[in-house]
Amino acid sequence: MNLKFLGEVFVTLLVIVDPPGMVPVFLALTGTMSNRDRIRAGTQAVLLALGVIVGFAVAGQTLLDYLHVDLPALQGAGGLLLVLVALQLLTGKTDEPAEQGGTSNVALVPIGTPLLAGPGAIVATMLFVQRAEGFDEYLVIAIGILLVMLTVWIVLRFSGVIVKLLRPAGIEVLTRIAGLLLAAIAVQLIADAIGAFVRLEAVGL
Repeated sequence: MNLKFLGEVFVTLLVIVDPPGMVPVFLALTGTMSNRDRIRAGTQAVLLALGVIVGFAVAGQTLLDYLHVDLPALQGAGGLLLVLVALQLLTGKTDEPAEQGGTSNVALVPIGTPLLAGPGAIVATMLFVQRAEGFDEYLVIAIGILLVMLTVWIVLRFSGVIVKLLRPAGIEVLTRIAGLLLAAIAVQLIADAIGAFVRLEAVGL
């Protein structure tokens, strides 16, 4: 097994997914849930992210080519989706759905995608697949993805300890901060997408 390649895949995806940075947003979106529901939401989010990343690793380029969609478009779409979520966090409109039991949607969108399985992770995985030579390196990529998702699950699994320390007032403050950070991430994604489109047009000319 190519351990150097495995380390590259693991570190790259781990930095992009950023489990510690995910904790504030995850807690903001699941702060009103019970510990059991929070664990279930984290598990659902990780499983969805794993499925999306593996799916794009296997057939992502073919799908985008078929739809005539460039990677920057995917990046921009993810940014726009995060803008909507950030506005909900900043205005405090995420509490009501959580209390009514509609929590599974939060686990899938935006936590599962585009936060965990976002444009960065998808593009990085597709590039690793393009570089891979032979079954051994494909296996290394698969192991790297699994290790990253396992790390994320562990971080989210024990985020309940942080909830107990912060209490409702702390969660409220954290929600607003997370909304601001998420808005910044969204703007950066959109800006990167616009820059990538400009570069593509320049190359086309």
